[in-house]
Amino acid sequence: MLASETFPAHRFKESIFKPYSTSGSASVDDLASVNKTLTSAATTSSSPDTHAAVDIAPTASSVEFETARKMLTNNSSSSSNNSNNNNNNNNNDAKDDISGFVASHPAAPFEGFIRACVDEIIKLAVFQGTNRSTKVVEWHEPAELRQLFDFQLRDKGEPQEKLRELLRETIRFSVKTGHPYFINQLYSGVDPYALVGQWLTDALNPSVYTYEVAPLFTLMEEQVLAEMRRIVGFPNGGKGDGIFCPGGSIANGYAISCARYTYAPESKKNGLFNAKPLIIFTSEDAHYSVEKLAMFMGFGSEHVVKIATNEVGKMRLSDLEDQVRRCLDNGWQPLMVSATAGTTVLGAFDDLTGIGDLCRKYNMWMHVDAAWGGGALMSKKYRHLLNGIERADSVTWNPHKLLAASQQCSTFLTRHQLVLGQCHSTNAAYLFQKDKFYDTSYDTGDKHIQCGRRADVFKFWFMWKAKGNLGLESHVEKVFRMAEFFTAKVRERPGFELVLESPECTNISFWYVPPSLRTMERDREFYDKLHKVAPKVKERMIKKGSMMITYQPLRQLPNFFRLVLQNSCLEESDMIYFLDEIESLAKNL
Repeated sequence: MLASETFPAHRFKESIFKPYSTSGSASVDDLASVNKTLTSAATTSSSPDTHAAVDIAPTASSVEFETARKMLTNNSSSSSNNSNNNNNNNNNDAKDDISGFVASHPAAPFEGFIRACVDEIIKLAVFQGTNRSTKVVEWHEPAELRQLFDFQLRDKGEPQEKLRELLRETIRFSVKTGHPYFINQLYSGVDPYALVGQWLTDALNPSVYTYEVAPLFTLMEEQVLAEMRRIVGFPNGGKGDGIFCPGGSIANGYAISCARYTYAPESKKNGLFNAKPLIIFTSEDAHYSVEKLAMFMGFGSEHVVKIATNEVGKMRLSDLEDQVRRCLDNGWQPLMVSATAGTTVLGAFDDLTGIGDLCRKYNMWMHVDAAWGGGALMSKKYRHLLNGIERADSVTWNPHKLLAASQQCSTFLTRHQLVLGQCHSTNAAYLFQKDKFYDTSYDTGDKHIQCGRRADVFKFWFMWKAKGNLGLESHVEKVFRMAEFFTAKVRERPGFELVLESPECTNISFWYVPPSLRTMERDREFYDKLHKVAPKVKERMIKKGSMMITYQPLRQLPNFFRLVLQNSCLEESDMIYFLDEIESLAKNL
C-alpha cells in the first residue's frame, strides 16, 4: 500500500481554530461556527485582561478575520463545484500523465514514481555502483557523451518512464565516487547514515538562517560545532563560535574575513582603500583557496606571501619569520598565518606550536586549515599530528574528507564568540527582526555571508550519533592502518618508489618506474620519460574503468601518483590490487 493511501481524507486542511467537516462540502453551519470562533478569537486577542502588553488595533484585526471568512466562503463554493474530485488534499489535480504542468507538491500520483526512482538509486548507485566487480567509470569523450545522453531541454515535459531512463543513464555515465577503487580525491565512499541524513534534509528542504524556519537544525549546529571546538581544544570547554560552510575554501575565506575585522575593524565600513597593506602568510603547499579568497576579498595575490616548505612539506618557520620581518620593514601589517594540517598533495602537518609562537610574538591571527587532516583529532593515536591547534584563532575542518561524511560538510570554527556576527552582520530588518517572540540570538543567518544555507549538519550529526566517538576513531585508525600497509608494500616492491619515505597522513605519493626505464641513468632524459608514465597509466585505467587515482608534479619533481585513503571499507587485499593494477597498466611503457 502506498503511504498516500493511508492519509485521512478531508476537504479542508485542519484549521488552528477547529477541524472542518470531512463530508463533501462545508455547510452553512460550519461557516457560521467558524465565523463565531473567529469573532471570539478577535475579541479575546484584543482583550486588555488577557494580553495587556500587546497593542493591536481592533480595526486591523477585524479586517484580517473578515478576509479569512471570505476565503473560507470562496473555498466552500469552490468545493461544491468540484465535489467529485479526489478528496485527499495531497492529490491536487495531478493526473497519471504528469508531463504537463504540475504543482511543485508531492501529490499522491507521484508516490509510485518517487519510490521507483529511489529504488533505482539504491540499486544502481548505492549498491551496484560501490561493488568491487563493477567499473568506477564508463568513460566517453565529450562529443560521444553528448550523443549518448539526452541533455536537451524542451517546451514539453518528459513522461515518467523517460525520466526514469534518464535517471538510470545519469548513474551509468557518472563516476562512482563511492566505489572502493575511487581513490582520486580527498573524498570517497558512501556512508549509509550520512546518505540517509542527506536525503532527509533534501526532503525537508530547510534553510538554516533563522530559528523559526529551522529550529531543530539550529540547535543541532550549535551542539555539533561546540563539540568540534571542544575536540580541537579551544579553552573553556570549547567556547567560541562557528558555522557550517559550502566547502573548506569558503571556511578559509571566513578566517581571512574575521582576521581582517579583528585587526582592521574600520575595513567593514571603508574597505581596504587607503589602508595599510594587510599581509597573509601561508605555505607554498597550502590549498589554493587561501590565495583565491584573498583575491576575491580585495587583498590581491601580491599580499599573500607563500612560505617555503622543507623536504617533507612543512612550512619553514625560519622563512616565515624572515617574511614577517620584511613585511614590518616595509611598513605593512602582518595580518594572519594560515597553517595547514594535512596538505593536499603530501599530507604534511605544519608545526602548529611553532607557528602559534610566531603569531603571538608578532600579534597575528592564527588560522589552521585542517580541512583534510582534522579528522585525525578523533583518534587518540593520531591527534598528536595536530598538536598546537588549540592555540589557533580559527580552524577549517571538513567532515566530508577524512571522516567520510557525504559532500559537502565543511565547518569554520573560532575561539572568538562574537567575531562572526560583528564582522558580517547587516541587520536586514525583513529577516532578522529584533521583536520576534523568541530569543533571536538563535537566528544565525546574519553572521554568515550567505542567506539561504543547507542543513549540512544533519548528515554528520546522524552519522556521529550512529557511530559515536569510538566509531569515528575506529574509522580514522583503519584508514591510517591501510595507508601504513600500502606504504610498506611500496617500499618492498620492485619498480615502485616513494616520494616521501614516511608519509604523515593517508596520502601516499609514489612513482612507478616501468622496466624499460629501470636501467637508465637518472638524468634529464630519464625524468622526462618518467614524467609521462603517470598520465598514460591514468588514461588507461580510466578507459578501462578499473580504478581512479590522481597524479601531479610538485615543483621540480616529475609526475607522481597520489593514493588518498579515507574509505574505511578498504582492506589489505585492495592495497595489493592498486599496486597490481598500476603495474599491469604500465609494464609495457
